[in-house]
Amino acid sequence: MSNQYQSSDIEVLSGLDPVKRRPGMYTDTSRPNHLIQEVVDNSVDEALAGHAKTIKVTLCEDGFIEVADDGRGMPVDIHPEEKVSGVELILSKLHAGGKFSDKNYAISGGLHGVGVSVVNALSERLDVWVKRDGKEYHIAFEHGHKVSELVEVGSVGQRNTGTRVKFKPSKEYFDTIQISLRNLKRLLKAKAVLCSGLALEYKDDKSKEYEKWYYADGLQEYFLESLSGSEILPIEGFQGTQTVDGETVDWIVSWKIDGEVLSESYVNLIPTAQGGTHVNGLRTGLTEAIREFAEAHSLLPRGVKLAPDDVWDRVSYVLSVKMKDPQFSGQTKERLSSRGIASIVANSVKDSFVLWLSQNVATGEQIAAIAIEKAQSRLKKGKQVVRKKITAGPALPGKLADCSSPDPSQGELFLVEGDSAGGSAKQARNREFQAIMPLRGKILNTWEVDSSSVMASQEVHDLAVAIGVDPGSTDLSGLRYGKVIVLADADSDGLHIATLLCALFLKHFESLVRAGHVFIAMPPLYRIDVRKKKYYA
Repeated sequence: MSNQYQSSDIEVLSGLDPVKRRPGMYTDTSRPNHLIQEVVDNSVDEALAGHAKTIKVTLCEDGFIEVADDGRGMPVDIHPEEKVSGVELILSKLHAGGKFSDKNYAISGGLHGVGVSVVNALSERLDVWVKRDGKEYHIAFEHGHKVSELVEVGSVGQRNTGTRVKFKPSKEYFDTIQISLRNLKRLLKAKAVLCSGLALEYKDDKSKEYEKWYYADGLQEYFLESLSGSEILPIEGFQGTQTVDGETVDWIVSWKIDGEVLSESYVNLIPTAQGGTHVNGLRTGLTEAIREFAEAHSLLPRGVKLAPDDVWDRVSYVLSVKMKDPQFSGQTKERLSSRGIASIVANSVKDSFVLWLSQNVATGEQIAAIAIEKAQSRLKKGKQVVRKKITAGPALPGKLADCSSPDPSQGELFLVEGDSAGGSAKQARNREFQAIMPLRGKILNTWEVDSSSVMASQEVHDLAVAIGVDPGSTDLSGLRYGKVIVLADADSDGLHIATLLCALFLKHFESLVRAGHVFIAMPPLYRIDVRKKKYYA
């Protein structure tokens, strides 16, 4: 590594170079499934705009993947500023696309404008055929670089339009180039379910397998098919659709008595595996409706209040939102971050569910009973904390790396941020008297929570077990460490976590603070290396 750092050392990545240098920022690099999804999403956007009725996905014998639609076809005319054809611009430039305004697409999933260009960058070869205006055109790329100009290759009928993309993922960027067929079929089926009237076809040239999905109105059929054999309430699902300010929400929900629940959410037919603001809205709407119903029918036992987790715990759902200008967290679009949609979903679901519950009181009472039982279990669990005994009792939290010294006055418990920080701290500690306990993110804000119920939080429960003191108690006889030290990162998130922990100790472990057992560590901001010596500041 050079000691000199000058302007000549600064790199400017252009074209598709950023994708090749850091592919994990743009796609899932475990398998090429996400590349197929990006191309399919472009075709689905054509269907959402009313221009495509069929999308065909073919796995070729030579490792190529082909996606074809009967939409309008990518633009082939010359862009007025970039001086290249529209199809070349879309394929070779990041953040180039026709979906940043609502001029061409009222709704779409392709907001970031990186989808198909990422496919091009991470493919050994990519060919595109475009049919529009009575002509067929072809252009080709290898490793993201154009190897064949856009040329006219034939004539077609005026109504024969569409785009066909054929590409071969590069082994260089993926753990394996084997496609997950199960996930691919599930994706295609979901697109057909959520976009009524759109036909999705799948063909494997090697195995000769062929499947087609088409639903005129398939949300309920898909939902009940996925939960077949399970006991659910209501048995037909609670289904609804609402359009507010041009943004449409479709949902179907049931409470599953036991087993794994179904949780699927989509934005403009793009699966959001990590949920987001639209799912938060669904959760809020269901919770508020159940609370109102339970209170109106005097179903709540004395002292029981329903928390969102009580209502949400056994919910199975499929949620689909079609909206303008969706904002996602990251390029892979797995989590929706658009704020306004949360209230739209929450209000739509709440109003519809309140009406449904009033018309289906018996089933509503059964659903409320599921949530109430969960709340009672939570409250019962939170009333007491069980400490570790030397001879008997449950073990300490598994994530706690305890010290070996039996003398509490010598023991130090470091509360650190997450498993990664916990690993570093474990390596650096003195195992004889220093214990490490990683915390998963930001703990509950307990300032307004009563000490009798604060133990409902798993993080607080584990922390109390590790320390050996009950919340709100003045009895420190079970204290396991002389020092409880908050060691958070030296950034805004770390400061927030430290503040939440301080609130917890001041509000619920005041005796621990007054006795001088709680400390806040000051993590260094800098390390200074001078020859073989290290200094921290």
